[in-house]
Amino acid sequence: MTQLDLTGLTAKPAQVWGGIRLVPLVREQPITDLRLRRDLFRNEWTAVEAGDGTFYTSYIPHGFVADWARDGKWQAAYGTQLCEEYDRPDGAPVHAIPMRRLVQRAGSRRLRFLPLHLALEGYLALHFGGPSVLWEEWAKRAVSRGLSPRAEMAYVGASVEGLDEALRIFEIHPGQCGVMVYAADALAAAFVVPHPDDYRALHSSLLQDLYGELVYQHAYYSPPVREFTAVIEDARVSDLAGLRSAALGQLDAWAEAHDRNLAGGLLDESYEVTQLRRMGAAGRYRLSRFLPPFALHREQHIGETITDLKGRVAYLKSMRLSENQVRRGHLLSQLARHDWNLEDTAAALGSSPVELVRRIRSAGFDGLLKRHVVEAAQRGRWDG
Repeated sequence: MTQLDLTGLTAKPAQVWGGIRLVPLVREQPITDLRLRRDLFRNEWTAVEAGDGTFYTSYIPHGFVADWARDGKWQAAYGTQLCEEYDRPDGAPVHAIPMRRLVQRAGSRRLRFLPLHLALEGYLALHFGGPSVLWEEWAKRAVSRGLSPRAEMAYVGASVEGLDEALRIFEIHPGQCGVMVYAADALAAAFVVPHPDDYRALHSSLLQDLYGELVYQHAYYSPPVREFTAVIEDARVSDLAGLRSAALGQLDAWAEAHDRNLAGGLLDESYEVTQLRRMGAAGRYRLSRFLPPFALHREQHIGETITDLKGRVAYLKSMRLSENQVRRGHLLSQLARHDWNLEDTAAALGSSPVELVRRIRSAGFDGLLKRHVVEAAQRGRWDG
């Protein structure tokens, strides 16, 4: 388990539009030997083989291409497009295209991957194999097929109330390499890139990212949130130098309060990190995805990162899970921890096997249980 390291990134005063708060993240020293650009898909429905006979299928409007320099000096990447849009006649069919994997090499110094879908695929495959022992309570297909199929719903950023206007009118700071997106002051997503030029090019891509149900509801029902205001005591200021020092002190206080309070649910959590690919000279950078501990009644995020050898974040994209998603993840984790034995799992959760069966069914996994177990639970009995 490890935490996210945002060393080198500083939170600047937020900008507010209705219930949306955007907090710019400015990098002290831009990363110059790793760059990100956008790669548009003309066929938005994509199916990716997971490697175990299953497929990950989703609506994917764009991907990211990571390029890195061999000697630390950046040069223009061959094939980079200057335009971000393409024309398609209205009513034209959208076809599903198969891909071998979510991360693909596109040359000796280029990697193509699907933003945020790395994390979603990891969440959907959480304990995918089901029980390793065919307990009496479990159907044969639970062992042979696992949890297939699993599906999750998310909202595209364009449907989140106020986000499109916020991204359109807000000013991009000099040196800005990321942003924290809040809805009703609940952290919706974090987005970090290596270089300010990358952020300017990818700023609008936040409208095509995925957001959870909780974020959509917060943005839709939230009243306007308060704006950041700096308060400087007149008695402490006697000249311009003092005024500048006091203003900088307010900025530092805001950044510290933001990291501790608003972003604490993301930054203070410990995650299970899975490394997916190494890139750059001597494997300088690592593409990984992370999953939370699925603690109940606590803010939980999934996401993906590119980090350097010291673990510092060069790229980050996160998504906040809804309470229902956290409960499903928690339930699956507890079942796997006790090898899917219902009696042991129920004891660990402080409930009865009958109540555990009800929780499994309400989570949408009732098809994995044998019919006589479900019927017994409905009668309030346990025959295990």
